[in-house]
Amino acid sequence: MDEDTAEAVDDESTGEAEAGDSELAEEAAVEEPAVESKVAATPAKGKNRGPIEEITEEDEAAEAAVDKEWYILKVQSNREKSICSNLLRRVKMAGLENYFGDILVPTEDLVEYKNGKKKVTKQKLYPGYIVVHMAINDETWFLVRETGGIGDFTGAGGKPVPMLPHEVDRIVKKSRKPEEGEQEEVKTNIRFKIGEHVRITEGTFENFEGDVELIDETNGRVTVMINIFGRTTPVEMEHWQMEPV
Repeated sequence: MDEDTAEAVDDESTGEAEAGDSELAEEAAVEEPAVESKVAATPAKGKNRGPIEEITEEDEAAEAAVDKEWYILKVQSNREKSICSNLLRRVKMAGLENYFGDILVPTEDLVEYKNGKKKVTKQKLYPGYIVVHMAINDETWFLVRETGGIGDFTGAGGKPVPMLPHEVDRIVKKSRKPEEGEQEEVKTNIRFKIGEHVRITEGTFENFEGDVELIDETNGRVTVMINIFGRTTPVEMEHWQMEPV
């Protein structure tokens, strides 16, 4: 092999080697970003996860399990209903629905008879007060206190004191709508008072007079103590079968 041929072979080998090195470098350059992209797409574990996290059923159940109690709030009279609506709106705006339940004006149903017609009306049990089912923390406490028309929680020294179980039964259950199959308790608006002197206007004892001994608002009946043959005897009548004397 002459000298010119040897140099040509060496140049060709060198060119092939350089081309091979160039191809390897290009492959490495292509692969490196792919590795970086894959790492970036892998979410970090533990506390360093991204701001968007998947909410599981367990998380929702834990939020729904917030303990709530019933509290009484002093509010402006004759504004109870509008204050309840405003408080409910503010709770939704603040995203605190999980910490609040029912917000109610304590009422009871009363039956009235006007011109011989029966009419059921709502009557406030405690004018100037509302009841709220909620969990107390700094955020919920300030939200309630900063709602217009609300004075303060009932309790010693301004500290919220939850209602007792018998108070919840007596006040809250009357204000709620009855559940399916549950009978609604309705009272009759009776104009007489215990001890008042009345005259019976209908029935067997018409024109007898006596004093009111007992009032049954649930059934709309009144017990009157009348004198029969020299003896004081209790007689139960419909409230509309008598008149004041």
